[in-house]
Amino acid sequence: QVQLVESGGGLVQPGGSLKLSCAASGSIFRFYAMNWYRQTPGKQRELVAGIISGGSTNYADSVKGRFTISRDNARNTVALQMNSLKAEDTAVYYCNTRVSGVMYWGQGTQVTVSS
Repeated sequence: QVQLVESGGGLVQPGGSLKLSCAASGSIFRFYAMNWYRQTPGKQRELVAGIISGGSTNYADSVKGRFTISRDNARNTVALQMNSLKAEDTAVYYCNTRVSGVMYWGQGTQVTVSS
């Protein structure tokens, strides 16, 4: 069983920055591929960024150049640095991983970009 706990959401003005963090349980965290998804009401959850155990990353086109995903295997954490935020980035952000075919999700953290 893997537990994921997100933190760091909040209200920010357009053009501002936020950093989300996800703390994961599990002694083999370093082998997990970790992802950040986001969801707005009435829409499907979408993949924002991912990082594999070796450190390679991938991003949705809508966030490339603005968001950076990183991981700290010593602390079992994965972070999402979000810069140049736009109103359309407003969503609930979820940390995610899949272990042995089972998908795990955090409880989500709200990010609101508004003036």
